[in-house]
Amino acid sequence: MIELTREEWKHRLNNPIFHEISATADELGYECYVVGGYVRDVLLERPTKDIDVVVVGSGIEIARRLVQRLGKGAHIAVYKNFGTAQVRYREHEVEFVGARKESYQRDSRKPIVEDGTLADDQNRRDFTINALAVCLNEGRFGELIDPFGGVEDLKEKTIRTPLDPDITFSDDPLRMMRCIRFATQLNFYIDDETFESLCRNRERIGIISGERISEELNKIILSPVPSKGFVDLERSGLLELIFPELAALQGVETRNGRAHKDNFFHTLEVLDNVSRHTSNLWLRWAALLHDIAKPVTKRWDPRMGWTFHNHNFIGEKMVKEIFRKKKLPMNEKMKYVQKLVGLHMRPIVIADDVVTDSAVRRLLFEAGDDIDDLMMLCEADITSKNMERKKRFLQNFQLVRQKLSDLEEKDRVRNFQPPVSGEEIMRVFGLTPCQEVGSLKSAIKDAILDGVIPNEYEAAYRYMLEKAEKMGLKVKEDPSPASPSV
Repeated sequence: MIELTREEWKHRLNNPIFHEISATADELGYECYVVGGYVRDVLLERPTKDIDVVVVGSGIEIARRLVQRLGKGAHIAVYKNFGTAQVRYREHEVEFVGARKESYQRDSRKPIVEDGTLADDQNRRDFTINALAVCLNEGRFGELIDPFGGVEDLKEKTIRTPLDPDITFSDDPLRMMRCIRFATQLNFYIDDETFESLCRNRERIGIISGERISEELNKIILSPVPSKGFVDLERSGLLELIFPELAALQGVETRNGRAHKDNFFHTLEVLDNVSRHTSNLWLRWAALLHDIAKPVTKRWDPRMGWTFHNHNFIGEKMVKEIFRKKKLPMNEKMKYVQKLVGLHMRPIVIADDVVTDSAVRRLLFEAGDDIDDLMMLCEADITSKNMERKKRFLQNFQLVRQKLSDLEEKDRVRNFQPPVSGEEIMRVFGLTPCQEVGSLKSAIKDAILDGVIPNEYEAAYRYMLEKAEKMGLKVKEDPSPASPSV
């Protein structure tokens, strides 16, 4: 966190785009300020690109005049319904809006908007650190306006609302998600009064759409230490409202002196572990959901203790409904998360036993191109406090990784299709689509994965003939293998 004098702000705003905005505003006689995230991130020395400008007057008018001044290469998009305009020029995106004041109705987060002053505009901001403004007019260029102590809150790493947090959160409940998101992204503390208001107003989140909630969840998940956000969501009572399946993971049950681990905090540890190595949003989602079915599969066995049989397979099925409710993409990204959730136990089972070629081939075949992501997830899933057990697992994972590499080079089974196709099986034996065709194709695939035959056409063809004879199938064509079609 740095503090800047007016002269230092002038230096920070020395980019020609700010001077063009300044000249345009003075020409029109409008007060003009760069506000919000841009100012905050300059003070935090964070990368910042998007520029938000508040005009005491017409934001659209100043944007149009600016584009005329900039000439070739400047583009404008006007959003009359919102009273905003976006100007793109070279590497810059500048959003212009007229200063406004807002009022809300109880059943909607859409405000009733009126023209206002800079003070009105700062009053409507969500947090003090986002209510900072720096004047761009020539006479006051570089002057910082900080009516709510936002600079001090940046120093103290505190998230706080400018006005009464109950009004701030009740008016626009999405701000509750944004509060936790900013605290997570910036590693800030939420002010006590603000956090207590989160708890009081949590039921208001019900008027927010699934899409908007998921946007904030994704930003929390993509934060450096995402667990911080989910702990705050749980502590405030928001998690059980927006993500009950995840909230259900929390808690420890003890019977006959035997307890299972708290699967909520285990999940967050796995998510943090994965996040140290990748910014892949969907791999992070897989980490968040890998044990999501444990509450519904939990059983007590007097001999074995607590069990969660098939939680990976049931969790894989749950992913689709969770993505649907959260308005997340129902496409290959969802299927990728399903696959990793469904397979996440496989490498652990292999690593806990003798690492056989057959087991590794099957894992490679089923994971395909996602094998490296799966291995990253599974290594992150080793959170045992028994350091000897953890060390043994991780050493065995290295053996699994080496076997994966060796067998892929030798057998080429990643994403492979059996060398003899179903069409060829039907042609050779004069069959139409039927169970026998599927059985032969599966037998060839299993023989290759089990190392009985190499992943080669001639060997697969001969094996097909042997299996077909045992099944009582008669050859209708010359049984000598043809060259596989390319």
